[in-house]
Amino acid sequence: MIFKRLQSAQAGAQAERGARRLLKDHKLKILHQNYRSRFGEIDIIALSDSHLIFVEVRYRHNTAFGSPAETVNNKKQQRIIRTARHFLSRGEYAELPCRFDVIEVGKDESGKFRFNWLTNAFQE
Repeated sequence: MIFKRLQSAQAGAQAERGARRLLKDHKLKILHQNYRSRFGEIDIIALSDSHLIFVEVRYRHNTAFGSPAETVNNKKQQRIIRTARHFLSRGEYAELPCRFDVIEVGKDESGKFRFNWLTNAFQE
């Protein structure tokens, strides 16, 4: 059981690294990773030319019970939104328009990661 959790954590970390690469390839600047507040955690906070983007990275090795994005339920969205408000309360980026994205991560038949970037996946 512990080994399985370790493998899952390692796959999750690899998925987040790949998601950061994807964002950088699209010319976004990574401001924070794993930003935590008392309300929750945001996997990636990135800056585009026009938006501050809060990104939730969801990895699933098996989609039999739904897609990775489907796991970002209303409760999870509210935690992300409250954490985003906490980040914005610091003032530095408070004037920028914000967006909440989800990057779904899975593996193809050969075991390579595949990414599906859902922009504006949910709203405040």
